[in-house]
Amino acid sequence: MQYPPNIRIIRVPCSGRINPKFILSALRHGVDGVWVSGCHPGDCHYIEGNFYARRKFTLLRGLLEHMGIEPGRVHFSWVSSAESTKFADVARQVVSTVKALGPARHFIKKEAEV
Repeated sequence: MQYPPNIRIIRVPCSGRINPKFILSALRHGVDGVWVSGCHPGDCHYIEGNFYARRKFTLLRGLLEHMGIEPGRVHFSWVSSAESTKFADVARQVVSTVKALGPARHFIKKEAEV
């Protein structure tokens, strides 16, 4: 399966291990969009990690909205390892949504001028 080449995949053992600070840090350093994907709720190899992830991402979504970050900058989905077609489809959808928003301009850490 092919997916857009401008996605950088960072593998983690479980979506429940992703700290919302990682997403905020990526956005602060100029990433145009973030996509987090994990096992379907109830199918987690780590028992209930994706339930924790779902709670964290729901809270993060509210925080990002409060901060003025466009909703299309951060995406969450549930795709199992056996769903390669769905993975590629969602990847294309995420890339097109983020491209439509254009480069990120808010929340980017400015380098100190010397």
